[in-house]
This record gives sequence, C-alpha cells and structure tokens, in this order.
Amino acid sequence: MARLRTYFFTGIIVAAPIGLTVYITSWFIDLVDTWFVPLLPEQYQPDQLLPFNIPGLGLIIALVLLTVLGALAANFFGQALLTLTERVVERMPVVRSIYSALKQIFETVLSQSNTSFREVALVEYPRLGSYTLAFITSGPRSDLPGLEGREMIGVFVPTTPNPTGGFFLYLPREEVRVLDMTVEDGLKMIVSFGIVEPSKGGKAKQKPTIPTLNI
Repeated sequence: MARLRTYFFTGIIVAAPIGLTVYITSWFIDLVDTWFVPLLPEQYQPDQLLPFNIPGLGLIIALVLLTVLGALAANFFGQALLTLTERVVERMPVVRSIYSALKQIFETVLSQSNTSFREVALVEYPRLGSYTLAFITSGPRSDLPGLEGREMIGVFVPTTPNPTGGFFLYLPREEVRVLDMTVEDGLKMIVSFGIVEPSKGGKAKQKPTIPTLNI
C-alpha cells in the first residue's frame, strides 16, 4: 500500500503540470481564436472551407497583425498617424488617463533596455520582523515630496499565489536587500507558497547594487 501510494502521488506530480499546461494553453488559444478569427471574411473562415476547425489560427492572425502594425508605426506616416491619434485621445478626460497609464506600463515591461523587474529583493513587510519577496521597479530617488535627501527604492510586493496583484512601495535604500535570485525563481517561490526553493540559494548580498533608472 505504501508503494501504491507513492506511485499515485508520483503520477499526480507528473500529470498535473502537463494537464494544467495543456488546459491553460488550449484556453488561451481558444480565447484568441474567438477574438481574431471573425476578422476574416466569412467565405475564408476555416469552418466554411474545411470540415474541421483549425486551432491556433486566431493566434497566427494576431501575430501577423501585430507585426504589420509595428512595421506601420515605425515609418514616418505611421508615427504621424499615431501622434494624431494620441492627440485625440488626450482630449478625452477619462480615456486619456487610462491610455496613458496602460501605455507606460507596457513600455516599461516590454522595453528591452529597461532594468525594471530584473532583481528580486527581501523587504520587511507587512510588519517589523517579517520579510517578503519584492521586485525592484525603480532605482534610487531622492526627490520624493517630504523625503528630499533620502534615497528611496520603488518595489512591487506581489501577492501569493497570484503575483499579478500586489502593492507598490517606496522604501529606504538600506531596507532593501537584493537577493542572489532570478526573477523566475522569485515568481516560482511566490506561486508555490515558498515550496519551490530558488536554484541559487537566494542569499542576500551584503552590499546590494540597486539599478539606477532615468526617472
């Protein structure tokens, strides 16, 4: 019975990641298909030409459209059209705030030259004596209102097990301890409630080097 129990749990460990990965991937592909396949003319849609559905066609269409959009935005006419569109959006009271915030988030996350979310840190939160993982999002600042002269570090403290939600905090530089840990390992620890340990041990550096960003 002990051996059968071991085999059973081993089977769960092997099957669960594979099954969840297939399920999430299938859900994402179906979602993108429902968005982009209807963009094709009805006579060219797969269900009109073939007796079966082609999963992932919407994802291919999305990749092509995004690539074409990026190419158009890179030339002179595309930039002029984008500038005109942004000027129109800036005249809309509520829409401009949403657009500006989303644009800044995507530019920060997707920019290859940015160092945000590149380091994992240990901060004292939510009370003294307890520590949690955080991701450094902005470099040292000494111009915050009421805190002039003090170097403050911007960190994002994610929630467990969903790291997409959390809190943004400014902490004194001396209270932010950079860990010898990759962002991937940090996310694994957060999602797994700390069960999955970092591959490099996650030891804090004695003299952390905080990235300096242009703010």
